[in-house]
Amino acid sequence: MKIKRIGAALAAVTALMAVPGSSARAQDKPTPVTGKLPAKAECVVCSAGGEAHGLEKPAAGMQYKGETYYFCNKGEIAEFVKAPESFMPPTLPRPAPAFALKNTSGKEKTLAGLKGQVALIDFWATWCAPCVKAMPDLQKLHDRFAGKGFTVVGVAIDEDGMKSVAPFLAKRKFTYPILLDTENVWQSYGVRAVPALFLVDKSGRIVRQWTGKVDKKEVERAVAELVG
Repeated sequence: MKIKRIGAALAAVTALMAVPGSSARAQDKPTPVTGKLPAKAECVVCSAGGEAHGLEKPAAGMQYKGETYYFCNKGEIAEFVKAPESFMPPTLPRPAPAFALKNTSGKEKTLAGLKGQVALIDFWATWCAPCVKAMPDLQKLHDRFAGKGFTVVGVAIDEDGMKSVAPFLAKRKFTYPILLDTENVWQSYGVRAVPALFLVDKSGRIVRQWTGKVDKKEVERAVAELVG
């Protein structure tokens, strides 16, 4: 599920890009595709948001740093233009952004405190049905590898925090730590949609990540490889 979607017309996007600069520098800014579009392509915005729906007829395209990206509707272009780098394939491995968040009981957990462990950080929300559906599987994964220096860490992004998360957890039996994202940590991790999973190795690097519908077997294999 998308956290936020920005809609705008193609004409507005063209106006945004009408800034002084040489043609050589223009390639560093998204530029509308003016030629014929391919019969089928994958939407870069939907893919980045965990809503990939395969190949389909694109509504528009943009060129950026030598590559061409397509969109299933023109309203997605403004979102891409605003932050094109956020739609690029993630750099892996990379340092995991630090955090210090509390659970519903007020106990704090930090990324630094996870050093030496393998961690699967799950950004989720009570209103996200796929997130809730995945949590029992995350609990099983936590139980399976907890004895090998592994932990799942849930990070709830609900805007009203404790008000929604506390009663939700009270009705369920999850033993892995679940924290309240009161500091918008999801932004530093570049989360565009939930669920969003980040696999962090023992040295604190993100080595794998998944968004949207996730293949639990793939996640299990990735965790098993790290914990040995």
